[in-house]
Amino acid sequence: MDWGSLVGIALALGGILLGQLLEGGALGSLVQPAAFIIVIVGTVGAVLLQSGWRNFVQGVKMAGQVFMPKDDNYPGLIKDITAWSVIARREGLLSLERVIKDVKDPFIAHGLRLIVDGVDPTKLRDVLDLEIGAYETRQRLAIKIWEAAGGYAPTIGILGAVLGLIHVMENLSDPSRLGSGIAVAFVATIYGVGFANLVFLPISSKLKALVSRDIFKREMLADAFAGIAAGDNPRLIEERMNVYTM
Repeated sequence: MDWGSLVGIALALGGILLGQLLEGGALGSLVQPAAFIIVIVGTVGAVLLQSGWRNFVQGVKMAGQVFMPKDDNYPGLIKDITAWSVIARREGLLSLERVIKDVKDPFIAHGLRLIVDGVDPTKLRDVLDLEIGAYETRQRLAIKIWEAAGGYAPTIGILGAVLGLIHVMENLSDPSRLGSGIAVAFVATIYGVGFANLVFLPISSKLKALVSRDIFKREMLADAFAGIAAGDNPRLIEERMNVYTM
């Protein structure tokens, strides 16, 4: 669990609510279902129209990584890489066949399979680089839904405020309802700007950082697999892997 992310979103939302209380406002005045529906449903619709269903679903699934990111465990990974290189050096590349069945990461399994199949180191690296590039493209397209939501939400919040003001104008004959009606109308703007800057855009930036870290790890693995396929000394491979973690 990434407690920093949990504390961060709690501080962001808590600061808004505490400020509302210190100014003498009531928390209940910020709870407006109509404004919430306009902003959230409108934003979801606009994002879905832009990104398509597949990228939208993938982006939503990735949000969980903000609070529970993958454990890279570089020391353990380097230890495994060194062990694989030792096995390949002592027993031959085909001996890595027995290692593949115990590997859970599809990228690692693919790299080891290419080694076992005797693919030339240069071509092996090219194949893995292509896979990394395709993976990065898919991930970044999915992440864009959060960036897009951060762009659409404030504008849709203004739209919600305008709709609320239209409703207020329809009740000009009752002056006692004007003040509360205007306040309710502007809650939509608060929702739009608040969700964009406190939720959507921070999630987008965090996911971009996590994907960059994941790509870096895959590039390290591709380098290791090319070294193993080329028959490099296990000690040399280990030293190269340690450079990635410096």
